[in-house]
Amino acid sequence: MEHEVFVPVPAERLREVLDDPARVARAVPGLQQDAGAEPVAGRLKIRVGSHSVTYRGAVRISRRGDDAYAVEGEAEESRGSGSVKLSLRIALRAAEDGCTVVYDGTASADGRIKDLPADAVESAVTRLLNRFAEHLAAAATGADVEAPTPPPPAPSGQGTGTEAEEKAPADPGLTEEPPASPERPSVFGADVPPSSLGPEAGEDQDDEEDIAEAAHARRTMIGRSAEEVDHAPPRGRYAPVPAPQTVTPPAPLRWAAPAAALAVASAIVAVRALRRRR
Repeated sequence: MEHEVFVPVPAERLREVLDDPARVARAVPGLQQDAGAEPVAGRLKIRVGSHSVTYRGAVRISRRGDDAYAVEGEAEESRGSGSVKLSLRIALRAAEDGCTVVYDGTASADGRIKDLPADAVESAVTRLLNRFAEHLAAAATGADVEAPTPPPPAPSGQGTGTEAEEKAPADPGLTEEPPASPERPSVFGADVPPSSLGPEAGEDQDDEEDIAEAAHARRTMIGRSAEEVDHAPPRGRYAPVPAPQTVTPPAPLRWAAPAAALAVASAIVAVRALRRRR
C-alpha cells in the first residue's frame, strides 16, 4: 500500500505532532479513546461502501533514524471474529509551500472486511489516510482538532459492551450518514381551512356548528388511545339516527277490546237460555 498526501505545513511542524502520541490520537479521524488506555487506543468505525465495520485496538508509533515513523497496529472487530494488522511507514518529504506525507506499508485482515469489494476497501483506507494527514496539519498550525472523548457508560437496564459501542457516534466523514429528516407537523394542530364555495342562505349556522364539533372532536381525540377513538360514537352530521320507537296504546284502550268481547259472549249465552225456556 502506497499513498501520498500534500499538506501546506512544513515538515518540522508535522514532526512535532508525530512525536506526541496524545496529539496523534486526536488526529485519527473518528477514534474514540478508552479511558485510562494507551494514547492511541480505542474504537474506530469505518464506512466501506454501504457497510460499516467497527474495530477496537491500539496503534504504536515510533521515530526511526531516517526521520521516518514506524506505525504498528492491531485491532479486532467489536461484533465479530475478524481482525486486522497494520504495519505502516510514514515519511515527510519537503515540497514547495509545505510537505508531502508518504505512506508505505502492508495490512492483513480477515472477517467482514475481507468479503467486501476491494475497490471499496481501498477507497475507505485512502479517505482515512487523507483525513489523518489533514488533522496532523491542523494540529501543527495550532487549530488542533477536538480530543476524542471516551463513550459514556451505559445506564442500568440498557445494553452494554458491544451494543453500547455500536450506538456511539462515529466520525461524520467516515460514516457519511444522511442528515435526519425534520419532524413532520401534526394534522391535529392545523386549523380547518374555510370552504372555497360560498355558503347558501340558511346554512351559515349549520356550518359554524359543524366546525365547532370538528374542533371539539380533535381536542377530545388528543391523548386518547386508538381503541378509545375507534369505539367513540360519531357526532354531528355523522351521528347514528336513533331507531323509531313503537307507540303503545294507553291503558283504557288496551282493555276495551276484551271487555267488548266478553259482553257479546254474555249476550249470546243469555239469548240461548231464553229460547230454551220457551
